[in-house]
Amino acid sequence: MKSVRDIMTTDVACCTSDDTLYEAAVKMKERNVGSIPVCDNQQNLLGMVTDRDLVIRGYAGKHSGSTAIKKVMSDHMVSVTPETSVTEAGDLMADKQIRRLPIVENGKLVGIVSLGDLSLDQKSNEAAGHALEEISERPELH
Repeated sequence: MKSVRDIMTTDVACCTSDDTLYEAAVKMKERNVGSIPVCDNQQNLLGMVTDRDLVIRGYAGKHSGSTAIKKVMSDHMVSVTPETSVTEAGDLMADKQIRRLPIVENGKLVGIVSLGDLSLDQKSNEAAGHALEEISERPELH
């Protein structure tokens, strides 16, 4: 069975928790990504900041571009090891409603898997489809 090590992106840009909203936005623009892991100087994963975090928790919360990322980042992280199967990763992404899954080995960030990574791999295409269906499903309004 294929593991996430086979499909993960290893060239991952990171921010520190003291980097600013502006610096995170610039990295996202340069890398053409919608999220950036937040790590300490030893690559230990501390959290994740998304373009949505920058807008909703940051700017719409009246924080300036010089505000530290730690004010807006998500710090309740879900991550897996490189040996996690692609199917298990897809199921976890669906269950937790996440589009990007950090890959951590010995506490250190070593890669990231996105729904796009899952869909590019023929064997994991079914896992990606399931995850996207679950993530995109909207709860009924009562």
